[in-house]
Amino acid sequence: TCSASPTEFFAPSLQGLHETQIQGTKKNMSGTLILVRHGQSEWNLKNLFTGWRNPGLTEKGIEEARATGKGLKAAGIEPDFYYTSALRRAQHTLDLMLEEMGIDNVTITRNIALNERDYGDLAGLNKDDAREKWGEEQVHVWRRSFDVPPPGGESLKDTAARTLPYYEGEILPLLKSGKTVLVAAHGNSLRALVMAIEGLTPDEILAREIGTGEPTIYKIGPDGKLVERVTL
Repeated sequence: TCSASPTEFFAPSLQGLHETQIQGTKKNMSGTLILVRHGQSEWNLKNLFTGWRNPGLTEKGIEEARATGKGLKAAGIEPDFYYTSALRRAQHTLDLMLEEMGIDNVTITRNIALNERDYGDLAGLNKDDAREKWGEEQVHVWRRSFDVPPPGGESLKDTAARTLPYYEGEILPLLKSGKTVLVAAHGNSLRALVMAIEGLTPDEILAREIGTGEPTIYKIGPDGKLVERVTL
């Protein structure tokens, strides 16, 4: 005859089940980060160095932003928080995406830390004209080296030095708690984030192209590390 009470008899198995459920919940509590480069700008179309200058979107850029918004909606993605830069091409891209997603009356955080790399004296110049003025090799070094800035501007290393602390202080804690965050920014500020998230080398990130209007989606675990990269 079993002398154990029903509670005593079932307690070990119930406890094991409870622990399994908790572990499973922790494992699945990853945050989602959506990084989107702004749609094509007027200066992208004209082949001009843009940096912190403030051109608007082209018709193609508007279409790219809307298409990404539709894609996110179709994927069932509903962000909890929204971030963008202090530049209007990124802000407009985010506004268009939200319109397509049917989202309004939300708080959008705009911060200069997410701005494009500052191209300094190159800003506003046609890239071909810059090559004629400084030479093909020098302009290539300014554009594609990790730590050599153009005159009066920033390198990718400099851009990362302002973008990453902002991400780690403001955005990463949200992701670690399981939230979904949408960031509309720029080619080089996003490169800095991608480099850190994916653990890429300077050479690898410089070879990475991030297309206008293109989303990059990550699952980030409670430890702040990459779980997986997701495609729409």
